[in-house]
Amino acid sequence: MNNFFQIKYLFKSIQSVFIRVLLYSFFIYTEIFSQTIFTQKDVEICNSKFQFAIEANLSTKPINEIITEIGKSFIGTDYEAFTLEKPGEERLVVHLTGLDCYTFLETSLVFARSIKNGKTSFEDYQKELVNIRYRNGKLKDYPSRLHYFSDWIYNMNKRGIGKDKTKEIGGVPYIKKINFMSTHTDSYRQLKENPKFVKEIEAAEMKINKRNYYYIPEEDIEKCEDKIQSGDIIGITTNIEGLDISHTGIAVRMNDGRIHFMHAPNVGHKVEITEKPLAEYVKANKKQTGIMVLRVNEIN
Repeated sequence: MNNFFQIKYLFKSIQSVFIRVLLYSFFIYTEIFSQTIFTQKDVEICNSKFQFAIEANLSTKPINEIITEIGKSFIGTDYEAFTLEKPGEERLVVHLTGLDCYTFLETSLVFARSIKNGKTSFEDYQKELVNIRYRNGKLKDYPSRLHYFSDWIYNMNKRGIGKDKTKEIGGVPYIKKINFMSTHTDSYRQLKENPKFVKEIEAAEMKINKRNYYYIPEEDIEKCEDKIQSGDIIGITTNIEGLDISHTGIAVRMNDGRIHFMHAPNVGHKVEITEKPLAEYVKANKKQTGIMVLRVNEIN
């Protein structure tokens, strides 16, 4: 009889802990969503992408194909910069009417993972957006956002969301001191207004600088193309002092057999697939030096 009451008490204790965890998660997500910045148009675009996925039966396809198809569905969308930079405390921003190079690939990845997981509501999209945009999937404050793309790649790799394939497919050590944000604080309103954030950014930069990164130099990209897949996420390295990666996008193999680059180019342009293959595109820009490659992991 004593054993029966002990088991009953243990069950109630476990049940109580489980309920508290659920309630805590509910309040955390409720707080995040209550502060999310979006418009009705963003909701409509989100729902239309999920409807497109249902009609195209995308959930049955490999995740790299889903990323590619969702990315292509945004071709023609206007480039829009600084959409995440809102005054005040850090809040989740959903902005689908205009995209920059990072938000384009981020959006394609978030939709792909949501579709593959069978979670296709606007609330599901917001949860996955937090998971991808912020360090370890936790929205805290401005420094919790993964501002440096090499740091983003590292975090995706560490958490099993993707795998950094750069070294494996021909990369060489990328040796560079990263400190652009902490040495250009006037370019970032949040850093100018919150000096304590500068220290946190400096700490993130120190961690980046202690890691071993690899890149594929521009002259080697073409010979590595056969190891790059459509849907791979590409970060383009730069010779700008203190900066790791200056542009991002998605690899797409075209009818010519070459890897091209799907991206949001710049102000005044729209999401597109480059006419030139990726190798030639990188060589044509004097500030670009090579690429890093992240392959998104399948969701079983």
